[in-house]
Amino acid sequence: MLDIGFVRDNIEFIKEVIKNKEEDVDISCFIELDKQRRELILKRDEKRRKRKEMSKKIGELKREDKDTESREKEARRLTKEVKSYDESLSKIEDDIYEILKRIPNIPHPSVPIKGDEIVIREWGNKREFDFEPLSYLDLCNSLSILDLERGVKVSSTSFPLYKGDGARLERSLINFMIDTHIGRGYTEVFTPFLVNRESMYGTGQLPKLEYDMYRIEKDDLFLNPTAEVPITNMHKNESILLEKLPIKYVGYAASFRREAGSYGKDTKGLIRVHQFNKVELVKFTYPDNSYDELESMLEDVEVILQQLGITYRIRLLPVNDMSFASAKTYDVEIWAPVLKRWLEVSSVSNFEDFQARRAGIKFKGGGKTGYVHTLNASGVALPRLFISLIENYETSDGTVKIPDELIKYMGKQEIINR
Repeated sequence: MLDIGFVRDNIEFIKEVIKNKEEDVDISCFIELDKQRRELILKRDEKRRKRKEMSKKIGELKREDKDTESREKEARRLTKEVKSYDESLSKIEDDIYEILKRIPNIPHPSVPIKGDEIVIREWGNKREFDFEPLSYLDLCNSLSILDLERGVKVSSTSFPLYKGDGARLERSLINFMIDTHIGRGYTEVFTPFLVNRESMYGTGQLPKLEYDMYRIEKDDLFLNPTAEVPITNMHKNESILLEKLPIKYVGYAASFRREAGSYGKDTKGLIRVHQFNKVELVKFTYPDNSYDELESMLEDVEVILQQLGITYRIRLLPVNDMSFASAKTYDVEIWAPVLKRWLEVSSVSNFEDFQARRAGIKFKGGGKTGYVHTLNASGVALPRLFISLIENYETSDGTVKIPDELIKYMGKQEIINR
């Protein structure tokens, strides 16, 4: 959330941000409500001043044993007027808050507004086959490591079911990624899979994306859309000592998204699913250091893909492709050589103090206080990594080699047709 004073003083700039992020916010309504609010504050404060003076005068008259009835009547009238102004102010401030929470974060100056994709760098070589490769779905069927039909049977479409070495590969990838990130200074956490409404609001999923979320109505709890939500909200309404920054967490969680509006788009297979595994990275940083920490977090993601030998590229997203809450985002995409497509597996984002203001996460120390900057990245999401890994390590005899870094987790060197 943006500071109300900043919004008030930079209306034209805020209008441009809303337009460039392709959001729908009635900023003219904010201007009118804010004007009404300030006028009411002046009127209320004037009534408070008069009531205070009246109370003082009543006290003086009582000490002099003089009649105060008419003044007490006036004081009661002023009290009622002040209460009426407070009630009106409360209603207007609620309306202003509803508008403020729909205003997106301000993009960093280095972020392009629109235009062609900006590829920051690319790593690795795209695999060329000297045989006719199978698609990852055909290969998974042949090896009996993925059973989408039974996933539908026990749940619904786009809820994948891994089995045998497919399940083992998922678990191995999760353990490998968590261990790697711990080795790079992250503290592991294992958070609840259900989060409350306040937590979803704190990280910016609500109110905009509520329709995309799975909600348990009876308890008003949401299934995690990403571990970013519970991990970031671990420090909700806290002040973190400056000396403890940066704080770096890594955590695994199953993630759930309805993917509203995406029906018909890549709904067969693993490219777009409603439930998926993901290892998440979250940082709480001192504001002056947050963009250095963003670059460092990007390297943390790259290390995973480099150790797995997966070709990838990094794109700097333009404003209109970024999330509601992000100030700057890199997308990390991996190459699927049979599909011949780049598949996004991580968004690495700096939210500056946008989430921290919503969640009340501050720092203090050294005579300083303020809101922390929050960052997060997938480190990484698994379904598309699973696709790319299967295709990149497919062999001519229909088996899949295990990358060297995963052998100790898998306990074998290849996945074969049993």
